Amino acid sequence: MIALTAAEVAEATGGTLHALAPATLVHGAVVTDSRQVEPGGLFVALPGEHVDGHEFAATAVAAGAAAVLAARPLTDAEGRELPTVVVPDVEVALGELARDVLVRLRAAALEPGGSGLRVVGVTGSVGKTTTKDLLAQLCGAVGPTIAPVRSFNNEIGLPLTVLRADESTRFLILEMGASGPGHLDYLTRIAPPDVAVVLVVGQAHLGGFGGIDAVARAKSEIVQGLVPDGVAVLNADDQRVLAMAQLAPGDVVTFGASTGAGVRATDVVVDRAGRARFTLVVGDGSGQRQEARVELRLVGEHHVHNALAAAAAALAVGLTLDQVAASLTAADALSPHRMHVVDRADGVTVIDDSYNANPDSMRAALKALAVVAGRDRRSVAVLGEMLELGEGARAAHDAIGELVVRLNVGLTVVVGEGARPIGDGANREGSWGDEVALVDDVDAAARFLAAELRPGDVVLVKSSYGAGLWRLGDLLTDPVEHPAAAAAS
Repeated sequence: MIALTAAEVAEATGGTLHALAPATLVHGAVVTDSRQVEPGGLFVALPGEHVDGHEFAATAVAAGAAAVLAARPLTDAEGRELPTVVVPDVEVALGELARDVLVRLRAAALEPGGSGLRVVGVTGSVGKTTTKDLLAQLCGAVGPTIAPVRSFNNEIGLPLTVLRADESTRFLILEMGASGPGHLDYLTRIAPPDVAVVLVVGQAHLGGFGGIDAVARAKSEIVQGLVPDGVAVLNADDQRVLAMAQLAPGDVVTFGASTGAGVRATDVVVDRAGRARFTLVVGDGSGQRQEARVELRLVGEHHVHNALAAAAAALAVGLTLDQVAASLTAADALSPHRMHVVDRADGVTVIDDSYNANPDSMRAALKALAVVAGRDRRSVAVLGEMLELGEGARAAHDAIGELVVRLNVGLTVVVGEGARPIGDGANREGSWGDEVALVDDVDAAARFLAAELRPGDVVLVKSSYGAGLWRLGDLLTDPVEHPAAAAAS
């Protein structure tokens, strides 16, 4: 975090100082985990479902934290008062601190010699993290860039990301997630973007929204949260997203497969490894058209869409087409459990996409599995439950089972009772014999696969994070590194 006095932290958060001198400088990282404390930093004592951060405040101060952001005055085991900024609500205060710091950074960026900071927000039902990772690599190639680790996209992760920025930061990339109305409105009040990217309106978290149109309204909050002259980067292939153009306060840039999109891909070819190459086209037929070749390292044709979104946003913040194309070609998958492909020594290929799942991402992953397996290798889909789909959950799982059969997946392993309708759908669509197996949990799946997999198999692991199949992904991709998981087999 940029250096602030304790008094400035208190003013930003609406807090009061306890056992903390107003002039004390807070200049280190802002963290919620006492194990990550740096000298001079700020420890945020968030109350949790299972643990309360207040219980670790003394440990944080002993490790060098200059102050604690907490809901009450604190003492250590000997009764000594801890340096604390006491606030009514720690989570809200964290957001207010981030908002204040970003205001300061934007002001500094406008000064002579300033960084020219640009803030990019990315949202959508599918592809947020991959697009964020791509954009971070594009922008990082030309200037100091801050982006979320993993999937820090909520009311805690986003402020923590903002607070990692400093006066040298040129690009601040923020992933913005929403599981209900008003969530993006809250996040954009903390960090109004200069550029807002909306990928797709899909069926993720339908249970929290109540319907697809409600999802669209919620996603549009990022466009309404733009700075006054901000740029909206919208998916031209999704009519619900494209309709958000009327809400944009400034320019609108579109991307997608549609011929009218301002940033699009032509001549798309997917190789046997599932990696796409294409011509990146910018502009229209009025003499402003530019082209560049891109060869993605990411597995799955659906990543072309993510690459176009990242390209459009990067162009909007000032990168050239040549810079964008070169960086897209060089970009790797950064976040774990997202189409992470491992060719094992025993001849089995594992596609670990177990971080999260909804009907759209499940379909994309299964199609990628079919491409990588081709006609010569057996495809194995290990599928868990897709969570937060509301009343349509059973039908959505059933449809995935039907798709498994249509894609001619050789073996489908359905993990857990919540995913059972996948097997039901596959059986009704025409699966027979031992093409579908239902197992109770992750441990049972590990044992089943240990006995079943053979050289040449291509295995996809896919589910919502809460279903726990990421543990199976760890085991299948690196059993030596994860011996506890391996023991289950």
